[in-house]
Amino acid sequence: MPHIGQMVRAGALLACVSAVAQAGTPARSAAQMDRDLLEVTIPQLHRYYAEHRYTIAQVVDWHLDRINRYNGIYRAVEQVFVQEAPAAAAREDAATGLAHGALWGVPIVIKANTSIEGKVTTDGWEGFTIAGHELVAPRDATVVSKLRAAGAIILGHTNMPDFANSDTNRSSSFGRTGNAYDVRFSPGGSSGGTVTAVTANMAVLGTGTDTGNSIRMPSATSGLIGVFPTRGLVSIAGIAPLDWLLDNTGPIARTVTDAAIALSVMTGEDELDPVTRGSVAKAQAGPYTRYLKPDALRGRRFGVPAFILQGVGIPFRGTPAAVSALDAQRQADAEANALDPRTRAQFMKALEELRTLGATVVVDDSVLPESFARTAARISTYPYAREGADQFLKNFGPAAYRSSADYERVMGAPLGAPMIGTEPTKSQIGDVKVTQRLLESDPDAEANYFGPRRRALAQYLETMDRLHLDGYVYPAIQMPPVDETMPQDGRVSEGPHSASSWVNTLGVPAVVVVGGFYDGGLPFGLEISARPFTDGDLLGYAYAFEHGTQHRHPPALVEAGLLPEGR
Repeated sequence: MPHIGQMVRAGALLACVSAVAQAGTPARSAAQMDRDLLEVTIPQLHRYYAEHRYTIAQVVDWHLDRINRYNGIYRAVEQVFVQEAPAAAAREDAATGLAHGALWGVPIVIKANTSIEGKVTTDGWEGFTIAGHELVAPRDATVVSKLRAAGAIILGHTNMPDFANSDTNRSSSFGRTGNAYDVRFSPGGSSGGTVTAVTANMAVLGTGTDTGNSIRMPSATSGLIGVFPTRGLVSIAGIAPLDWLLDNTGPIARTVTDAAIALSVMTGEDELDPVTRGSVAKAQAGPYTRYLKPDALRGRRFGVPAFILQGVGIPFRGTPAAVSALDAQRQADAEANALDPRTRAQFMKALEELRTLGATVVVDDSVLPESFARTAARISTYPYAREGADQFLKNFGPAAYRSSADYERVMGAPLGAPMIGTEPTKSQIGDVKVTQRLLESDPDAEANYFGPRRRALAQYLETMDRLHLDGYVYPAIQMPPVDETMPQDGRVSEGPHSASSWVNTLGVPAVVVVGGFYDGGLPFGLEISARPFTDGDLLGYAYAFEHGTQHRHPPALVEAGLLPEGR
């Protein structure tokens, strides 16, 4: 198997443009293709195909050329499928007279922790790319199978931080990804590779994963729509876990319509992901485009979580019940992030836009106060990390290692600490040693996980009932994207940071929509969350805001930057 770096650099693009000569589809100038395909949406693309304006091969080659031109600076795509993507496009072009799926001929990218059969699932970690011991996926993740079946053309695997365990986008397997609006700035993590690829028009849409705001936060930095579905609506089988009790996957797109089309494809029950069991009966019926109406915000009521405005911290992956109240408070304080005044100002502008579009916004100290944050902080998932890693490797690992124990035996070194629950700052809190155990048999599971999760979700829903809310609105991140050429708080940036990991612990749906731009030209993202399995309504709110504000504009890319090779 070729080394990852060789796969990325392999022959810029295929010399032959296989489907350009398809009957009835004339070649067009590069300038014309740029005008047509820059910011193209799925409905527009399908109209082009129907009119025989472009073949799928032409569209795929245009996107591959964008990757070849800009990826050296922005470092968004870790593995570029320079042979497979054109071949798939040619097959679709040749398959005339067949019914087409919702994503037919749509060039997409997949985050590097999501299994693609025959490809290395790097998970951003050099330990999965060691020659001869790569984590080569034996089959597609469930969502990849669904996207393929809908006709999507996969262009590559996007860069991500090691194990998806960071709020910025540096990986040991591929390096640093830059923000498409300014390469010096962070695109956020851990889906930073996907957001840079999509907002830079290297792909029409992509997948992200989200353990603690890792779809929503990078979408906010990059002027995109990021969808965190109700947990259980979309299967996570085949995705390398950071924390299987918090992980989720969803679409990242330039428009709400494209995100709704993709989410409609990705949903469904899966025997490999028990959380999806029964989801079809609970969920609003698709396709989700039926909920996209310009007046969807009129008459709706939204609350602003008080604890987010106050900068109250909720420790990522929670604090076990055995930890004292004092040590739990210390941990929460250490992970708290104040709301930056610039972000507060942008948020207040977005609230006024919501009101202009017909919504009522409730700002009150009783809306998810600090007590809610303290309850959510006790939803502890860290003691069960290894169980998720072992389950993933059992079904989607290479033959050489089908468990974390196998990996250590074969490699002579342990699997990454975040995956198996051995990070010093998480496995020891005060005088409590956090040991790994199985959720199903752990006598402390009720106190650690099930009980506080049930209570926090009840508070979330009770507040909605009491105030007659349709959802909550808040900044997706607590600050603007950070300049990674400058120290932040005296050290290399680890941010930007959010206060939204509680969405993961509850498993409720949330979406980020473009909320405006900061004075320096970087995007601000507005996040909206709602009741479980009301994903269609939620997308409707996002669509109405998008339609009524028209904030998004594409970035101006550069072919050389202040950070050579994007590192």
